[in-house]
Amino acid sequence: MSPVRLAAAFALLVASPAFAKIPLVNATCPGKIEVHADEGGPIYINGKEAKLHVFNDNYYEAKGHGVTISLSINPDGSAAVSYTGHGGANGICTVK
Repeated sequence: MSPVRLAAAFALLVASPAFAKIPLVNATCPGKIEVHADEGGPIYINGKEAKLHVFNDNYYEAKGHGVTISLSINPDGSAAVSYTGHGGANGICTVK
């Protein structure tokens, strides 16, 4: 493979979305905020797909409906979900 093709293939690999580590999650947050993530992504807030920011394989943030949902994956594979909303309201969500 030529160096140009190899570089292009690598660029595509790096630019691919990193959804693969998101587990299936359903959570309820204070303020009637419902969170759902399909295995592999995306993340939904109150039934609408949120804008996802991937920090690493164990931490994601999803934004939508005026809130930011933080999803972290614990070493045992379980999910922890929290939120930050308007005016700095924040809290821990209950994972179902």
